[in-house]
Amino acid sequence: MPGLYAWLRRNPRLADGALALLLIYPGGGRLLIALPFTLGMVVPVVFRRRYPVAAFAAVIVAGALQVLLLRRPIGADLAVLVVLYTLAASRPRRISLRGLAICLAGAATAIWRWHPVHPVDGLYTVGVETALFGGPVLLAWLLGDSVRWRRGYYQALEEKAARLERERDAQAQVAAAAERARIAREIHDVVAHNVSVMVVQADGAAFALDASPQRAADALAAISATGRRALAEMRSLLGVLRDQAGRDGDLAAGPELAPQPGIDELSELLGQARAAGLPVSLTVSGVPRPVPQGEALAVYRVVQESLTNVRKHAGPGVTATVSLGYAEEGLVIRVTDDGRGAVISDSGLTDSGVTDGGGHGLAGMRERIELYGGSVRTGSRPGGGYEVVARLPLALEPA
Repeated sequence: MPGLYAWLRRNPRLADGALALLLIYPGGGRLLIALPFTLGMVVPVVFRRRYPVAAFAAVIVAGALQVLLLRRPIGADLAVLVVLYTLAASRPRRISLRGLAICLAGAATAIWRWHPVHPVDGLYTVGVETALFGGPVLLAWLLGDSVRWRRGYYQALEEKAARLERERDAQAQVAAAAERARIAREIHDVVAHNVSVMVVQADGAAFALDASPQRAADALAAISATGRRALAEMRSLLGVLRDQAGRDGDLAAGPELAPQPGIDELSELLGQARAAGLPVSLTVSGVPRPVPQGEALAVYRVVQESLTNVRKHAGPGVTATVSLGYAEEGLVIRVTDDGRGAVISDSGLTDSGVTDGGGHGLAGMRERIELYGGSVRTGSRPGGGYEVVARLPLALEPA
């Protein structure tokens, strides 16, 4: 049965043709007399799905001629119900209501034309014929209108499901892009900082290799420690990217995650910078208060990137200062140096404390701070050197 139903849905014209053949039975009229009216009413049934309004109009015209010229109904009169159902199922209600009114008027005309008036049981007979003619008309319209409403409801559900699927895909793409940007910032900060420290230590080791072998050995040890630290951080970041739970089906088998660095780790960061030959000091003003983890990581990365840029661009013999200012409106992070400030390159004016080749340092800094509603200002200092100022409008917790 499902296969037959599917075949009929794929071949609607054949199904309607079979229905039209069933309606050819002439009923009470003689075959030759009723044949023109029969053909005029059943042939449009074959085309009712593609041309519902035209098929309805053709059947109504043939039916009206039959009522006026014949004395009895014929089997093809059932075509009126078929095309009325099709009209109600495929066209708006304002159109199908007009078709219903026409069919009811035709039923009333047929009763008046075909009903023999009897003085005794005339009223009873009229009532029965009214039910026989008008009842099927109303039922056919109600069925068609119900089908139209159900189809519209299902179509609305399908459109809603498709829209939700598109929105879900768009949100997934946005989330994936945001995650890629976050991972790129993390990798950039880890690699740029540690590699810059290793480069400075390698230059110092090469300079002191002959004059002071012990200092060269210390520099090489620092390079080794920094490299191991960079590898550990990279493994931690890349381990998060692996879908270990999806591969093994066990959440406990995922990578071991270390806490993200924050303000408490700034002293260690500054110690690494001093070990790499960059004199740097830390000052804190105001009353230190706990900072949320996400904002604390942003503060750490801003200081880390700023010190990295100082080592790379500020020139030799430079010193740096890191200051944290706690206030009611938030936290101010300031990193200054007394290096070259803005320098002239072949491509024009370049902020020495900001650029790192591809320019990702400043972009990452701003993205991190603006993510929490803050702002970043960079530029040369009036007295020389460079300055990075980041402001975070934090709702700081009580001391």
